[in-house]
Amino acid sequence: MSDRFLSGQGALVTGSTSGIGLGIAKALATAGARVMLNGFGKPEEIAAARAEIGALMGVAEAPYSAADMSKPASIREMIADAEKALGTLDILVNNAGIQFVSPVQDFPDEKWDAIIAINMSSNFHAIKAALPAMLARKRGRIINVASAHGLVASPFKSAYVTAKHGVVGLTKTVAIEIAESPVTCNAICPGFVRTPLAEAQVKPLAEKFGISEEQALKEKLLVHQPNKRWVEVEDVAEMALYLCRPQAGSVNGSALSIDGGWVAN
Repeated sequence: MSDRFLSGQGALVTGSTSGIGLGIAKALATAGARVMLNGFGKPEEIAAARAEIGALMGVAEAPYSAADMSKPASIREMIADAEKALGTLDILVNNAGIQFVSPVQDFPDEKWDAIIAINMSSNFHAIKAALPAMLARKRGRIINVASAHGLVASPFKSAYVTAKHGVVGLTKTVAIEIAESPVTCNAICPGFVRTPLAEAQVKPLAEKFGISEEQALKEKLLVHQPNKRWVEVEDVAEMALYLCRPQAGSVNGSALSIDGGWVAN
């Protein structure tokens, strides 16, 4: 991409050492933003992600925060560190998330608490910490990566569905509160995205039901997506990139589906 319309802007993407978050970080850096990464993972994988994003930025490595997204104090420190490392924090992408699947009557309390904290409450704490400077500068984009499960439910995912519905509600509330400013707050709601973690679910499903991996993908994993295809990481990243454009200034408080028709079905 030759359009470096984000030159001079700083961006923080949580949960960006792999998957969707890393894809969004790449897109923002390619568009000229200075990007800080955040997330857990093996040291060598984090180093590789920092080097990859750094190369797009023209530096040795991208700045990185190991903030624990379940801890409000750690999140506040991360926002402050991002302001210092980037010079300005103009784009906040709340992407960090975890998953656990269980019937509600068997759902472990500690798993519920962790998912609510990381998938939902972390968004609140990050927005609260980053928003004052954005409003003062009269420039900013807040993008919350929710899910199709922020709009519809599936069984055995009570904590995840609750958290993602909460993210959509938080997005709308923040958007209304800041509507008269140039800052916007929106949510992206992907369906099943092709990531290594998601792809790893296909083979076990095929073995469990005694069917081909192609059947397992279409009939079991992507059963709710009418197009029966993965959502690509790059497509989610492009949607995030659009929301950062000046032309998206009137897109505010939206929950934007990118799910192959799942929510429409």
